[in-house]
Amino acid sequence: MTKWLKTLLLLAGAALLTRFIPFSHIFRTLDTMIHEFAHAMVTLMMSGQVQRIDLNADHSGVTYTLMTSQSSSILASLAGYTGASLFAVLMFYLHARQLHKWGLGIITLIAAVMILLYVHEGYGLLWLAGFIVLNVVVILAGGRTITKLYYLLLAFITLEESVAGTIIILTASVLSPSQAGDAANLANWTHVPAWIWSVFFLLFSLFCARAAIGQFLRKRRPGLETQKRGLGFMRGRSG
Repeated sequence: MTKWLKTLLLLAGAALLTRFIPFSHIFRTLDTMIHEFAHAMVTLMMSGQVQRIDLNADHSGVTYTLMTSQSSSILASLAGYTGASLFAVLMFYLHARQLHKWGLGIITLIAAVMILLYVHEGYGLLWLAGFIVLNVVVILAGGRTITKLYYLLLAFITLEESVAGTIIILTASVLSPSQAGDAANLANWTHVPAWIWSVFFLLFSLFCARAAIGQFLRKRRPGLETQKRGLGFMRGRSG
């Protein structure tokens, strides 16, 4: 079975199975959070200003910015979908190394920064506050198995949403180009049609999905696994 086929099958399976998990739709805002955070970070890197960020119950989001130039606006617009896709790879990279608490710590820190600086009202504020509390509880009291399962739920939802979002924007760019979000903004600034930008986002998300699935299916070297087991046993005994 090719890597691409494995990637597509796992994406389809994750998209189907996660929808049977109670309250899983709530966690889909995580991808929106990362998407908008990426916009904000690149805006700041380009010496722009982030006025506020809205996270909505329908999993949409908006980052309101003031930019210094058109080139800065282009880079900031590119950051949303690409940043969310790259973050999905990071989550599976950390999973492959059993660094689940580190991963939860990173997304909790991002959520905290969003509350402190950019999201001050509405659904987004409530969602971020609840997400932070839940993550802290899992990190401190979840236990290894629960922490891993919770982390994988977030990782697969983030992965599938990073791809699904690009499919949605591609559909919008064909049916109603002016409503195609970041692709529409890029089309206005570059005169490259929105559907071309949407295809770029989709291809980028699929390549990132392949990398993420590769990390998920990655086999550990026997020596490393044995070493980890030995260290865990010794620490358990000394504690």
